[in-house]
Amino acid sequence: MRTVELLQYILQPGTGQEFHEIMAGKSAPLHREAGIDIVAFGCSLHDEDSYYLIRAFDDIEHMKAAQEAFYGNEVWQKGPRTAIIERIKTSVKSVMILPETVIDGLRNSVTADLY
Repeated sequence: MRTVELLQYILQPGTGQEFHEIMAGKSAPLHREAGIDIVAFGCSLHDEDSYYLIRAFDDIEHMKAAQEAFYGNEVWQKGPRTAIIERIKTSVKSVMILPETVIDGLRNSVTADLY
């Protein structure tokens, strides 16, 4: 069982594709370099200005420590941070515990073309 964070964003109108390019080209690689497991991310099928980011952690403490280190890092702050934040209109976060098999199913079905 792992702690899974689901972030849902409503983006500024017309910025979905730009946001995705920043996520795929800059933010996601920084997450991976920091050891954060990105399960899936992308534009929603119903609206390209709706976006999701799913990340998995060992437990809630690991999530808090990893995020504190990541978001406090100068590489993030001087890198894609501003470009990401200025495109987000609304953000909703949910955290749950899921079995590894469910996480792998999400990873395989949603991100197969991203890696």
